[in-house]
Amino acid sequence: MSTSPIRRRHFLQSSTAFIALPALESLGFRRFASAAVPASPPKRLVFLGFGWGITTESWFPDIKQPGADYTLPEGLKPLARHKADFSVVQGLWNKYSNDGHWGSTMWLTGANRFGEPGQNFHNSISADQVAAAKLGLDTRFASLQLNGSENAEASGHGPGLSMAWDVSGKPIGGHKGPVEAYHRLFSKDTTPIEQQKAMLAQKRSVLDTVMENARVMQRGLGKTDKGKLDEYFQGIRDIETRLSKDEQWIGVPQPKAPIPEPAPGLAGKEEIKIMYDIMLAAMQTDSTRVLTYRQPVSTLLTSIGIKVAPHDMSHYHSTMGEKLEASKQRDLTQSDLLAGFIDKLKATKEADGSRLFDNIALAYGSNIRTEHSLDNCPTLLTGGGAGIKLGHNIVVSKDTPLCNAWLTLLHGLGVNVERHGDSSGVLKELIA
Repeated sequence: MSTSPIRRRHFLQSSTAFIALPALESLGFRRFASAAVPASPPKRLVFLGFGWGITTESWFPDIKQPGADYTLPEGLKPLARHKADFSVVQGLWNKYSNDGHWGSTMWLTGANRFGEPGQNFHNSISADQVAAAKLGLDTRFASLQLNGSENAEASGHGPGLSMAWDVSGKPIGGHKGPVEAYHRLFSKDTTPIEQQKAMLAQKRSVLDTVMENARVMQRGLGKTDKGKLDEYFQGIRDIETRLSKDEQWIGVPQPKAPIPEPAPGLAGKEEIKIMYDIMLAAMQTDSTRVLTYRQPVSTLLTSIGIKVAPHDMSHYHSTMGEKLEASKQRDLTQSDLLAGFIDKLKATKEADGSRLFDNIALAYGSNIRTEHSLDNCPTLLTGGGAGIKLGHNIVVSKDTPLCNAWLTLLHGLGVNVERHGDSSGVLKELIA
């Protein structure tokens, strides 16, 4: 029998995902007296997604200037001070994407909407959730899903409750707006501990009953129905995993918020700015290491005085003055907000003296390029956490899967899955 020490955290690995095991005392688990402080700064992964794309003519660098010596395009000018610390990757796309109004639905999954016979919608696990299954083992929240406070369709995101999708391809709920996100992270649970335990025990009892009834029902079902029931069992297992996480953190107080509570009613530009602060606070307190943010576009336009409808703006063409100018102004505002977020990531120090920026991988982009064009997805990558090449205009070969970039980030963060979505391998051009 092996005498090697058993790790405190265990997970099962398949070719595409990690699945956390429950917190078992026989495997060395001990309930935290307080939040654990990592010996070295942890790795983090952040996805910032927006709908309706960008202005192709002024957002992408010249493809004839690959490498570090390229001219920063007008739409990215607010990021000039960080030029050496981000890369733009051109030529990536999700080949199965076919809806020009869906900027987020398949962005992190690369799934084929019609991949399941007889279904008109199918999705698969998103890259953030693949990462969360490993990076989220020791944090209160395995991942955090944030949404803008506006209607997602108005901002060109498409179906979904956030940008995250679980292992069964089902949508994962997100927190709408800064106030809701803030309270999820930092509001104290005043429910007595014994009552919390009783509530969790009741939920487990209900789950056990449901699972037993489902097993009885399974006998004699046809192949199609068994497939549906297997999907149902996966949903039950997901709930069990969340209950195990809740049990692990009973009695551990919420961290003190490093920022004040946001004012209610923020929208557009100010909302995005505050949401970036909340994301920073979540990482500072190590509440989570995996975040997605489905950003508002409709209210962003309103907040900067643009009256053009967001969908109409995306149909700017090169001759439509008002729509084209609205699209360019949107790009500049989004780039300016991102530059401010990177400023703060660089200014935030870790326990070992490094910067938070050095330990994060951040992806910024959309599944839509412009209008209804889904090729050459706008992709900007930054942060030193995944060991990627920064400061470059990277032009990849035609038909390169966007999921190759996600697979490269996952591997750089130590999440060594074999593949993700429709990936064909890591993006070698991106590896430093």
